Order: sequence, then structure tokens, then C-alpha cells
Amino acid sequence: YPDYVLKSEGNNIMVHIDNLEEYISLVVDATVKTGIMPQIEAFRAGFNQVFSLSSLQIFTESELESLLCGGRELWAAQSLVDQIKFDHGYTSNSPSIVNLLEILGEFTPEQQGAFLRFVTGAPRLPPGGLAALNPKLTIVRKHSTGANGGIKGTAQATDRDLPSVMTCANYLKLPPYSCKEVMRERLMYAITEGQGSFDLS
Repeated sequence: YPDYVLKSEGNNIMVHIDNLEEYISLVVDATVKTGIMPQIEAFRAGFNQVFSLSSLQIFTESELESLLCGGRELWAAQSLVDQIKFDHGYTSNSPSIVNLLEILGEFTPEQQGAFLRFVTGAPRLPPGGLAALNPKLTIVRKHSTGANGGIKGTAQATDRDLPSVMTCANYLKLPPYSCKEVMRERLMYAITEGQGSFDLS
């Protein structure tokens, strides 16, 4: 941005080794301090109209982060069956659901976060965790499409299909894979490749 004046005296700064630190300091100030003050003040004024900023002083930083951004805690494996809805061909006792719950329970925190982003579009759960999702996380049976050269309805075709989601409804469409290992591989592929994309919906 050549028109942006970093220093009040003089329009341009000729950068050289003797004033490099000053130049870097001025650029940092312009990009994260004084340069964005009008936007910060507009945000504060707008937020203050909705919720008084002085009232927020009763909360700690971590409480505010949890209220505004959701919680960092994800889920405990033993509570998953009570916090998820199963429909359209699946029950909590379906072999595919048993496999899925085992896989989700084995996920690392990073994998749980990636799964959450894939299914809900959000990086964090709301306060109250998975049980507080609205609408509730729902897992339904996805019938084989016969894509990728498979014969529709066969186990081979099903194992080639990817799970898909409707993030606005917290809805996971899960094919009935032949085994847990195939499910884990297809689920991880969809989660990894589907980040930030609506191609798998």
C-alpha cells in the first residue's frame, strides 16, 4: 500500500539497514494497532449496543472465550451414544454405529476437532459440549451410489463411497462399510479432504 503514510513527517520512508527496525515497528503498528483502530472502535460500539461491555467485566477471559467461541473440550467416548441421534436405517446397536463410536472414541483431540468441523462446520462445540448441539448430531445410513466403478448395492461399491454431511443440520450420512478399518480410512479421507469444502455434501 504505497499511499499509506507510516510516519507523519515525510510521505515515504526509504528503508535501509539503519532504519529497518523502525520500519518493521511502524508496519506492525499500522497493521495490528493504530491502523485498525477505527475498525476496532466500530466493533466495540456495535457490540456495546447489543451487550454492555462494562457488564462483561464479571467474566474471566476463559469464560468469555467459552461463551463467545464455544468450548475446547470435545467428547468422552462413553457418553457418545447418549449424545447422538441415529436414524434412517441405523440404531445405536447397528454394527456400523458400534464401529463409528469406537473410532470416534479413539480419535485424538486434533482428529475430534477435524471431525467436528467436517460434520458441523464449526471448530468448537457450544457450551455444554456435544449434548448441547442444536440440532443434535444425527447419523443416518447412506445407500451406495455405485460410483467409482462399483456395482450399486454391493459391499465393494459401499466401501468406495465416502461419508457425506449436511453441516447446517449436523447430519452425517454414513455408508455401512464392510469393516471398522475401511470405515476409519474413508472417514479420515473425507474429514481431511473435506475441510472447508462443500463438495462432499
